[in-house]
Amino acid sequence: MSAPTSGPVLELLPGREVPLGGVRGTSVTRWLPQRTLPTVGAWCFLDRIGPQRVDMRVLPHPHTGLQTVTWPLAGEVHHRDSLGTDVLLRPGELNLMTSGRGICHSELSVGHRPLLHALQLWVALPASRAAGAPGFEQHRDLPVLEAPGARATVVVGALGDVASPASVHTPLLGADVAVDAGASAVLPLRPDFEHAVLVLDGAAQVAGADLAGGPLLHLGTGRDELVVRSPGGARLLLLGGEPFGEDLVMWWNFVGRDHDEVARARAEWEEAGQTRFGTVPGHGDERIPAPGLPSVRLTPRRRRPAPAGADVGAGADGGAPAPAMS
Repeated sequence: MSAPTSGPVLELLPGREVPLGGVRGTSVTRWLPQRTLPTVGAWCFLDRIGPQRVDMRVLPHPHTGLQTVTWPLAGEVHHRDSLGTDVLLRPGELNLMTSGRGICHSELSVGHRPLLHALQLWVALPASRAAGAPGFEQHRDLPVLEAPGARATVVVGALGDVASPASVHTPLLGADVAVDAGASAVLPLRPDFEHAVLVLDGAAQVAGADLAGGPLLHLGTGRDELVVRSPGGARLLLLGGEPFGEDLVMWWNFVGRDHDEVARARAEWEEAGQTRFGTVPGHGDERIPAPGLPSVRLTPRRRRPAPAGADVGAGADGGAPAPAMS
């Protein structure tokens, strides 16, 4: 079980460049999971693709035990899945796909070598929902928390008294925050949540720590507000949630509770004529095959004590093959 954080911290965690499975010549920057921090609340995966010009073609691939959160910053993405969903996703809109016991989908960029810049996140489903039915939601009009000097689009969960319509299964927060140049903004937080902040554009002072693009700032628990200052203006991703206490085994595109559960999902994806994940219309037999399992049993990702010091630089965990784009 991953030990919850206790009290506020200021922990800088660098991202690392990894190849994006199924997309030739494309890499992403990954901040979650980390060796010392596998989750922030139920957030268990955080990637950013771009900004870069790329013909993204992610063929059908499976997921279990999670929700995918796709938040484009530039460019459009064509999403199709085994539920029959066929939608375009644009900046300012949210795709939320719940895998439950199994789903598969594809994602393609729109146009020839468009500028693509997007955040891809996973939310671990609690055991009570992990084996449930799959689902898909798209939200095009998300609520905004207005604070002096800042505006926060609430993508999932709730910030203060502003709540997203997106369905979540644990107490959670994901917000895209724009801070005005020269402003000092105060955002409300839940002290029982742990939080983390990533600068998407510009630079800011967050909870007294200077933060520019690059590291993820883990804030721990026990904070009821967050003070953000930015001389030149900034855009931030604010994540939070109730510390997630369940064991998780994450491998390729699967989230499970133990090795056998993940191995079974892989075997069923590779099975001829499989029915667990369904098929994505319009792709025929096209699909991304699963990589081979390691020679040792997969074990849960568990939180490790951070090294002593103000700025912690534990690299992201690279033990599993790169997932296809969420």
